[in-house]
Amino acid sequence: MVLNAEDRRLLQASVGKLDCRFEELGGDALNRLLIVYPRTKTYFSHFNLTPGSKDILHQGEKVAKALESALKHVDNIRGELCQLSDLHAYNLRVDPVNFQMLTKCFHVVLACHLRGEYNACTYLAWDKFMEQVSEVLSEKYR
Repeated sequence: MVLNAEDRRLLQASVGKLDCRFEELGGDALNRLLIVYPRTKTYFSHFNLTPGSKDILHQGEKVAKALESALKHVDNIRGELCQLSDLHAYNLRVDPVNFQMLTKCFHVVLACHLRGEYNACTYLAWDKFMEQVSEVLSEKYR
């Protein structure tokens, strides 16, 4: 899916409305992932998996920073996330299906934070963006 100019505008506008709390969203999304999809806990066995723990919030912040970086380099997401893709495929061996599950959790978190601003067009823009990110993170598995 290709992000058009309107998608990019909606992404930037919604990030702007989050009042620089994007890192918090990562922690919220990761907490949600571990609760809704408990089998994902296997990738974090060395973490304190209590909801809201420092480990989860720190890892969620990493996720959010990677997404934020991809947003800033939306024309070169593949290049921007290349090292992260290698890490997930070759070292962490994360099942690529987890990227789609995290995307679903991110949608819920964005909807909670943006409320009425998270309309169908904004959802679609985020979904396209997250699909591109998931695709890049999954391509080394092929």
